[in-house]
Amino acid sequence: MSEAIKLASPPPRLWLLGQFRLEFGAEPVELCRNAQRLLAFVGLRGRVSRTVLAGILWPEVTEEHARGSLRTTLWKLPRGDRPLVQCCGDWLVGTETMQVDVHTFTETALGVVQGHGSPLPGHLSLGLLGGEDLLPGWDEDWVLLERERLRQLRLHALDALAETLVRQGMPALALEAAWASVRAEPLRESGHRVVVSVHLAEGNLSEAFHHYQAFRQLLNEELGVEPSPRFSRMLPVHRRGRALGDRP
Repeated sequence: MSEAIKLASPPPRLWLLGQFRLEFGAEPVELCRNAQRLLAFVGLRGRVSRTVLAGILWPEVTEEHARGSLRTTLWKLPRGDRPLVQCCGDWLVGTETMQVDVHTFTETALGVVQGHGSPLPGHLSLGLLGGEDLLPGWDEDWVLLERERLRQLRLHALDALAETLVRQGMPALALEAAWASVRAEPLRESGHRVVVSVHLAEGNLSEAFHHYQAFRQLLNEELGVEPSPRFSRMLPVHRRGRALGDRP
């Protein structure tokens, strides 16, 4: 891009979950890789100093060269009624009008976790919590760190969502959320506990037992450990005094 693109009106939307995408209205905007990296970082952080950003995006060159690359990349960003990234002294700030999908996801996931047990808001959807990873294929350290944070948040939100749906008498939706958690991290116990709790809530003792046993075998084969006592205590007890899932 030899000169800044002039774009008007509709609020820009930045998609970082899945493939990078910038839109003005319904129109996608093509950016060079450096512009994508800059906009993604500022979109995630909201506010960052020039020095920090230049050092993170161009770590292999001198500070002077990195700051020069930053100035060039800022100049290449598209502009609407106001720039996507505003310069405030030594700080760069993302425009307030830009909608970033990561922030929408984070607000929803935190709302589910913090409101655990409360009625679910009408706009909540399983699809939002079952989204894609942050910028797949990008391997910079700052992306990897943020990707793992969002992954963990998603897993906790799915577990909390499933448990809330069980309490609200919606077992089918609860299982959808619980299985999304299990598929994302098969060795993570909390998702499996929710699956078993759904089966127990429906009175499906056989399915609860078989799921516990399948997880127990997987955990033993992969890590050589047993499920937690908390998990085994969830299962009904035989009259002989041992849990349904325990071995003799």
